[in-house]
Amino acid sequence: MPKPSDAARALLRADRKAAKAALPHEHSLPVRLLEHVADLGDQPPMWILCGSVIAIGLIAGDRRLARAGLSMLAAHTLATLVKDAVKKRVDRTRPRSLSRSGKDARPRRGDKEAKEETSFPSGHSAGAASVARAFARSYPEHAVPALAAASVIALAQIPRCAHYPTDVGAGIAIGLAAEKAVDLAEKLVLD
Repeated sequence: MPKPSDAARALLRADRKAAKAALPHEHSLPVRLLEHVADLGDQPPMWILCGSVIAIGLIAGDRRLARAGLSMLAAHTLATLVKDAVKKRVDRTRPRSLSRSGKDARPRRGDKEAKEETSFPSGHSAGAASVARAFARSYPEHAVPALAAASVIALAQIPRCAHYPTDVGAGIAIGLAAEKAVDLAEKLVLD
């Protein structure tokens, strides 16, 4: 891989500092409680949320709600596909495994599939961001709580030592880009 720029080195230093600060608290009660919130960003809970919004919209005859659920599902699916493609090409040891593995926190070209070697990018962050943004686009009056919930899910990945801040940032960027692509595709098809 090419030598990282000064900005990239600064980000990696910040990642290491965040991981070093979080590791002693990884098993504390507040972080263990935060795990339950953080896990809402996993794929099965996100699919259930999207499916529930679709089902409630269909049952209630609320086309706006059903369409929002479909947009959420499409955005989440695209974000997951992109996240998976990146994870297959970039290896990065998770913060919680650094002290045990002796590896460093730098992303590197690779093809590992082991969970502890696929920290970059955060899938929970990508999924939460894509779903929240799709819902917020359909229901702008509820954008603040939707995006706040996604932010909590994404940021919770750092203290639980599952991801570095740059993993979370990359996941959020993937989620937002995936939702924007779905929005553009919907406009082309529906308009």
